[in-house]
Amino acid sequence: MTSVDSRPDAPSTPPIPSARRWWILAALSIAQLMVVLDSTIVNIALPVAQQDLGFDDGGRQWVITAYSLAFGSLLLIGGRVNDLFGRKNSFVIGLIGFAGASALGGWAPTFEVLVGARALQGVFAALLAPAALSLLTVTFAGSRDRGKAFGIFGAVAGAGAAVGLLLGGVLTEYLSWRWCLYVNVVFAGVALVGALLLFPRHVKEEHAKGLDWLGAAVVTAGLFLLVYGFSHSETNGWDDPLTIGFLAAGVALLALFVMVQRSVAHPLLPLRVLLDRVRAASYLIMLISAVGLFGVSLFLTFYLQQSLGFSPVVTGVAFLPMTVAIALAASITGSVLTTRVSPRITATAGMLLGAAGMASLTLIGTDSSYVSHVLPGLILVGLGLGLIFANGMGFATIGVDNADAGVASATVNTAQQIGGAIGIALLSSVSAAAATSFATESGPSADLAEAAAIAGFQSAFWWAAGFFLVGALVAGVLYENRIPRSEPGADPVLVH
Repeated sequence: MTSVDSRPDAPSTPPIPSARRWWILAALSIAQLMVVLDSTIVNIALPVAQQDLGFDDGGRQWVITAYSLAFGSLLLIGGRVNDLFGRKNSFVIGLIGFAGASALGGWAPTFEVLVGARALQGVFAALLAPAALSLLTVTFAGSRDRGKAFGIFGAVAGAGAAVGLLLGGVLTEYLSWRWCLYVNVVFAGVALVGALLLFPRHVKEEHAKGLDWLGAAVVTAGLFLLVYGFSHSETNGWDDPLTIGFLAAGVALLALFVMVQRSVAHPLLPLRVLLDRVRAASYLIMLISAVGLFGVSLFLTFYLQQSLGFSPVVTGVAFLPMTVAIALAASITGSVLTTRVSPRITATAGMLLGAAGMASLTLIGTDSSYVSHVLPGLILVGLGLGLIFANGMGFATIGVDNADAGVASATVNTAQQIGGAIGIALLSSVSAAAATSFATESGPSADLAEAAAIAGFQSAFWWAAGFFLVGALVAGVLYENRIPRSEPGADPVLVH
């Protein structure tokens, strides 16, 4: 069977009915929600899991880091596997594997099994996440509803972390911390039924070639060392020789990866994917905004529970306004603004809203109230992230050839994961340093520990606001003052 002519007027493959497209979007969104919320759903459950399994404080970060390490370092390979062996096949295998790893983690009798299960989740997430985005890309290729679909998908991707906090609190408080992992079996089961019943089969592109094993090894090692270096800095500091060594080695390997991609016949990540201004801007704003998203979800969780005395469930509910704001802004942006306003305007506005929200959160104190000091900042950040994610997800794959859709999708997910890892590590270090400095400069008092912690939170929010401002500059410079309308070169061959 031959591939479809890439000319705009070439005959297309049998189109997917409009109603079926929306059901496909629903299945893809469930899978994306599962992958994103697993970055945060175990956070609230960690104290209970630690008591149950008896691991020390140093082990807590590995329950989170094992997932992000495997996920972030394997995403590009997962994206290319999608292109080589079929997106539907990758999606189905990713769902089944993710569900199995989650069940293993929920059952885990020891700390080692739990960490291993989390790493396995990351492996299958690296296959699943780019499959979901590339399937969305080809499902709505050429459709007038493309912007609306990506707006919905972006809302799910942006709200997933906050949903994870809420769901984690509810499951931990009313069932067991283990259900924070078991619940993925339910999500995966629903998405799997949708995939088997609805998804057309993606036939390998004629232009898809073999896997670049050298590039795969170099980029996997580079991303692993980069993420590990940032994670290592949380406990050992930025001046620790191992932290510096891991980060330097990671950067060097990523630079080598670029050189490899320029010289091999069939690169893992063709540089043409990165050299388009619209796509490059989308990857960068997703990376930068992830710093802010993970920053607010982490430090505000501590503040709400430690300073305001919120329970895990109430803490999760407190994030709902941000979740709703993300969903509304992303949906409106995707369905209305992306076809009428250039991404330079909407993405820059989103970054500025995020910066304003973070600046607002720096006003928190020991006697602050949720309604007057927390809620306004959450809404502003949510609105900003909604604008950012609708643009970042929507334009990350625009204009790519079908043979590159999977790796382009993987690149935007990689940017988000690396941004989150940088955000957690960098802002944690900033917060700890600010808290220590406050305690040193202040005289002894009964409330010193709480005041120092809040000083640390305020410093982290200021830094996050700075990242959003940098993002506004990136969006304003890299995005052009026009509405990108190019679609992938050709629809894939679909067999119903």
